[in-house]
This record gives sequence, C-alpha cells and structure tokens, in this order.
Amino acid sequence: MSGLGSPVRAYDFLLKFLLVGDSDVGKGEILASLQDGAAESPYGHPAGIDHKTTTILLDGRRVKLQLWDTSGQGRFCTIFRSYSRGAQGVILVYDIANRWSFDGINRWIKEIDEHAPGVPKILVGNRLHLAFKRQVPTEQAQAYAERLGVTFFEVSPLCNFNITESFTELARIVLLRHGMDRLWRPSKVLSLQDLCCRAVVSCTPVHLVDKLPLPVALRSHLKSFSMANGLNARMMHGRSYSLATSSSHKRSSFRKARVAHPPQSPPRNCTRNSCKIS
Repeated sequence: MSGLGSPVRAYDFLLKFLLVGDSDVGKGEILASLQDGAAESPYGHPAGIDHKTTTILLDGRRVKLQLWDTSGQGRFCTIFRSYSRGAQGVILVYDIANRWSFDGINRWIKEIDEHAPGVPKILVGNRLHLAFKRQVPTEQAQAYAERLGVTFFEVSPLCNFNITESFTELARIVLLRHGMDRLWRPSKVLSLQDLCCRAVVSCTPVHLVDKLPLPVALRSHLKSFSMANGLNARMMHGRSYSLATSSSHKRSSFRKARVAHPPQSPPRNCTRNSCKIS
C-alpha cells in the first residue's frame, strides 16, 4: 500500500494478447505451462475462451500480460471477433506434428486483418517435443514467417522451452511500436575505476592532475578520462570562474587602494579643539 492508502500497482505495462489457431494445437498447454500465471479472471467470460495472466520482466520493466485463448472451433468465431478488439498482440499457434493446422494459419491471418488490422503477430510452432512426428519442416515455417514479416518460434510446453521467450519478444515488439522504448533505454553502468576517476576529476582541475602523488600511468588515465567525458569542464567551470572573479576583484581593489590619495592634513590654523564632528 502507498502512503495515501491506494494499492501499489504491481506492473509497469498491461498488454492483451490473443492465442489463435485451430483446435487441438496446444494453446491451452502453453497457458498451463506458465507457472506464475493466474487462471482466474476479474470478468466473466463465455465458454470457448480461456484466460490467464502472467507477469514478465522486460529490460527491468514489469509487463503484465492478459492471455486469451480463443477456441479454434468454427462456432466460436463470433467470440473471437469480439475479443480481438483491443488486443495489442496475436500469437499464431500451429502444431508441428499436424500439417493441417499449419495450412490453416492463412485463414486466421485473414480474420485478424479483418477485425484487428495492424496488430503485431508472431508465429509459434507448438509441441516441439513431438519432433519425431514432425510434419512441418522448420525451414518452411521460417520462410513463411519471413514472408509475413513476423518472428518465428518453436516451443514446447512440456519442456517449458521458448514459452516465456516468445511472449517477451511479442511484448517488446508491441512496446517498441507504441514508442515505449525510451522508458527503459538502458543507462551506462560505471565501473569502480570510472567512479573513482569521476570523484578525483570532480575536485581537481585537469592542469593539477600531474601534481597528484599518483603513478604516471594513473595520472595519464585521469586526464584522458576527464577530457573524454568532459567532466572537468562541467564540474570545475563554476569553481574556476568564481576563483578568477575573486582574484581579479582583489587585484582591482588593490590597485584602487594604491591610487587612492592619502587623507589631507588639517590646516595649520585649525586646532583639534575647534573641529566639530558633523
């Protein structure tokens, strides 16, 4: 709970993904393999729709995924059309041991382009653990994905292979499309040596580095670090300017003091007792 009593949000981004494909290609197996997923939904959903949520870590950001498994049966096409609205990503699933499920991907792409045009997609060949029954060669599926312009994965829920990786890649594609890359642009992590150099350079002018009681190689590295990063110019500029200003001010004051005329002596006919202080 936060200080105002409102609940702390447990994620940075919320995305809605649809798993589409013919029936019996293992979409439910993919959802079941997510150990940290929650099967319950805050909203009621009709038969033919399975829902699960999971949270992945993408470049240090928590991305919560709402995964909707639409049944591949024809009588649920209307449900798919309604649930495709608002989807940010689509996972096209086929069974590598079922040639007919791979040929049916074209039909699902037409449905997606009609009801959710422009939504990012990835192609997933499921049940890699049944490779000894393979009916769809990897090279053919890869070439098909390249023609579609989508990323291709072969996954295995039984071995938990490439499940999270495929979701993570689709989330990255979606967030990049929405211009969210600037929110997690990685920053440079300074090494211990860089931190020490930064601390020394921040309080030492570059022309005084040679006078430090340090080895020659280390002094040379400090000067190179200062010039390469521009730290000395930024950190010492204000300090040097103030010193120069104060020294010039002192010199000008000294000149004024030298040219100032000494106080004139009182006239001879004036006595101390007759002077009045006004």
